[in-house]
Amino acid sequence: MPISVHQEGKMFHLFNDEISYIIQVLSDGTLGNLYYGKQITDRESFDHLIEAEYRPNTAYVNKGDVSFSREHLRQEYPVYGSTDFRHPAITVLQENGSRISSFVVKGYTVFNGKKELEQLPATYVEQKDEAATLEIQLLDELLNLELTLSYTIFEQLPVVARSAKLINRGEQKLHLEQLMSMSLDLPDSNYELLQLSGAWGRERHLEFRKLVPGIQSIESTRGSSSHYQNPFIALKRPDCTEQMGESIGFSLVYSGNFLAQVEVDTYNVARVSLGINPFNFDWVLEPGESFQSPEVVMTYSSKGLNGMSQSYHWLYRKRLARGQWRDQERPILINNWEATGMDFTEEKLIDFAKTAFEDGVELFVLDDGWFGGRRHERAGLGDWFANKELLPNGISGLAEQINQIGLSFGLWFEPEMVNEDSDLYRQHPDWIIKVPDRTVSHGRHQYVLDFSREEVVESIYQMVAKVLGEAKISYVKWDMNRCITEAYSEKLPAERQGELFHRYILGVYALYERLTSNFPHILFEFCASGGGRFDPGMLYYSPQGWTSDDTDAVERLKIQYGTSLVYPLSSMGAHVSAVPNEQSFREVSMETRGNVAAFGSFGYELDLNQLSEADREIIRQQICFIKDYRKIIHQGNFYRLVSPFEGNYCAWMVVSADKKTSILGYYKMLNEVNGPFSRLQLKGLAPTAEYTNVQTGQTYFGDELMNVGLVTSDTSCGQIIDGRKNSHDFDSRIVVLQSK
Repeated sequence: MPISVHQEGKMFHLFNDEISYIIQVLSDGTLGNLYYGKQITDRESFDHLIEAEYRPNTAYVNKGDVSFSREHLRQEYPVYGSTDFRHPAITVLQENGSRISSFVVKGYTVFNGKKELEQLPATYVEQKDEAATLEIQLLDELLNLELTLSYTIFEQLPVVARSAKLINRGEQKLHLEQLMSMSLDLPDSNYELLQLSGAWGRERHLEFRKLVPGIQSIESTRGSSSHYQNPFIALKRPDCTEQMGESIGFSLVYSGNFLAQVEVDTYNVARVSLGINPFNFDWVLEPGESFQSPEVVMTYSSKGLNGMSQSYHWLYRKRLARGQWRDQERPILINNWEATGMDFTEEKLIDFAKTAFEDGVELFVLDDGWFGGRRHERAGLGDWFANKELLPNGISGLAEQINQIGLSFGLWFEPEMVNEDSDLYRQHPDWIIKVPDRTVSHGRHQYVLDFSREEVVESIYQMVAKVLGEAKISYVKWDMNRCITEAYSEKLPAERQGELFHRYILGVYALYERLTSNFPHILFEFCASGGGRFDPGMLYYSPQGWTSDDTDAVERLKIQYGTSLVYPLSSMGAHVSAVPNEQSFREVSMETRGNVAAFGSFGYELDLNQLSEADREIIRQQICFIKDYRKIIHQGNFYRLVSPFEGNYCAWMVVSADKKTSILGYYKMLNEVNGPFSRLQLKGLAPTAEYTNVQTGQTYFGDELMNVGLVTSDTSCGQIIDGRKNSHDFDSRIVVLQSK
């Protein structure tokens, strides 16, 4: 078991072949952190790593002892106000108005395996020997408030999953104002902070900044993890690259408001904390009640950012995503939205599907506009029953016709929202999130249903389940198109209004759990105006998500590159759309659109009937390629080679687990004139294996490709001459290398 307990429960060492995490009970009974990083040899005591010295202008815990101050010790789960002046991991408001607390260790438990979290998504194990868990029980004796810190270390991964649970065993009614999922004090601040930031249409762009004294943070206050920030940060050493150097990743398995923060004190200690955002959060803990934090997945890499990403990819693909679609090959789909919008008829959809089937598509998806009075975005949301004027045979009849063509059938829902012009709103106007007697803001002419109320979730479940139960539906796209404003629930008492944001997300999770459990054959894809809730919490219920509403291939290079820092390719919905692109108005070749979308869960967002025969033939070839290689793309090891954030090129590759097949994607934004010759060093190959370029027949050994590189020069290396396959703006190629 990769957890050692020493000094009769005073020191805990979690370790495997790659990492070590060492926790020590300090002299006052609280927890300190001694080390987190590359694996080190276990020993009976690491007491020598605890440094305590007198420092001026400092408060000390014990009378007469001018060495023990929490301000200058690395805390494992800190509180504020008892000689530690940095931001805490926990804040509890008590009946007397105090927020001071003190948690001392009372016991611990070590066991193989990993527990589920109450009402929350989390990583899991299939066999108990895949991981070991340490639970440390702490108690604030004055309040009789019990805190359990949970640590799971995975046997074969440099990963520790952390969470916290609070139980009020006392007699006071308490207000929990902050409960971070993790806190970690690092001994120095010589790191760069990496975050995934952006906005609608340009989600998860890479942003770097050097840590400086003070607080640097990202957060969401929108009710969802958001387009703007992702619930992930990494700390990398300044010399860390994609392939070498130290980095530490912190990923929150949660879909609501979050805070990721690094506080650097004047002695260069860097305190990392991540969890539910304490802004506008206030959870009442009555005697006997408990609160469970979401999970943070921490991973340490000595092999650069790519090493960090590969750990996340495997874990989130295999031990976060669930269900029968977790390991299945994903169907090639076509979605009608960018082709027809809401302007469709049953006859038009059937014709659309027949052409798609002829070209090799496997799944037809009917997007927005099929239900209630939904002929524009001002009406119909909340009325989840077919519009019989549009679809005289209903959804079940349409699905049957699509199946007869030879395609599976999928459907779009937006279950968390309602239009004012809907039967649901007319019957239950009190079911939306709003503040009495104040203006109710709208977004896209829609309002947010109060998913903190069980009766609201139950009503939506009954409508959606009826549609799914009556028709042969293989896929559901679950959309969410606006953030929460005027956060208030008419069902919650005044002192519990601070619980709304978290209760809302628990309602979303409850609906997901019920639908995915009762319809396990359906592939669910999460969406939130594209990438507005692309987070690990969603991956627990849906193995793939719509990466961004921006389908422009050039923009998608940055979006997919950034997303891959944490999320596996199998989770990224990536489609070929029409040109000029709907978001950028850019013209990109069919080849490049397909070459970018190939590195994700593949599909189309266009009307095949409007294309030339030449483009149709390219699409047929793309579909054949995806069917041949999608398993390797989704389950192989992914390497980022050239960043689109740093220049004119982008490159990445996937290598199969047995290293026999490699698929390289190489992209150029703007063409060059008389440019240099170029080579690209590949990664992850077997050094002595002989690889054949499937397209050209040229052979190479793996060590040559990794050390000398693959020649990537094109016709821009010199003067472009007619008669050859000329390079151009937004050019690309895919290279498949195969060994025996």
